[in-house]
Amino acid sequence: MSTTRQHIGKQHLHLPETDSTNNRAAELAKNPANAGAVVTAGVQTRGRGQYGRVWQSQPDTNVLMSVLLFPPPELRHPAILTAFAAVVVGEMVLQITGQQTSIKWPNDVLFKGKKICGILIESGVHRHGADSPQHFIVGIGLNVNQTAEDFAAQELPDACSLAMMVGRRLTVSAITEALLDNLDSEYGRLLAGEIAPLEACWKWRMGLLGKPVTVELMDGTEHGGRLRDMGFETVELEDRSFKSVEVRHVRSHG
Repeated sequence: MSTTRQHIGKQHLHLPETDSTNNRAAELAKNPANAGAVVTAGVQTRGRGQYGRVWQSQPDTNVLMSVLLFPPPELRHPAILTAFAAVVVGEMVLQITGQQTSIKWPNDVLFKGKKICGILIESGVHRHGADSPQHFIVGIGLNVNQTAEDFAAQELPDACSLAMMVGRRLTVSAITEALLDNLDSEYGRLLAGEIAPLEACWKWRMGLLGKPVTVELMDGTEHGGRLRDMGFETVELEDRSFKSVEVRHVRSHG
């Protein structure tokens, strides 16, 4: 473990097996002194994905991680924290493999169109007194050592792993430590007010600006047009805009 981490990973609980690392992190949220604590697991029996999907993983094959945060008010936005995790994963993958990834709205990291990482943000408040702080749990599931055959057997043709990118198996613990170092550094920058650089990197990795897209809202309606701009607050087509919290997906026509 790095001895220089200031915000994330100074407290790290690793479990051989658990139902969900997010559940274990939620238990730690009862005490604000656990801010920055990390829970990882060798296997999850009830890992969760976006919109209530079940996320499964083979034992000791992937990074299964939950980070407990008590962020200041300006960072208490799922869009910001999702982007924070997605950008950090993308930068870490670049460091390890030398290859770029992209972000698919709202919470997937892709390599050549195939999912390599999923992110889930959950929040809550425990009673700590009159001024109870809101906590957020950043759940990260990063595919490390699956093979193409593994994904085929699970009927996941649109998934890939770090091992597939580099052509060899990797050490999950080393990937975990590298990810924690990067999360800690980037979170420090966010605490220092550097939200705009994160938003710019997130938009660049999304790669959709100026392209024809379909915006699907939470109510199921879809709107097509050229994407003029996007950010943590709004998604803008040429003739209309939406609040980001209203948007379920932004899909390219290309």
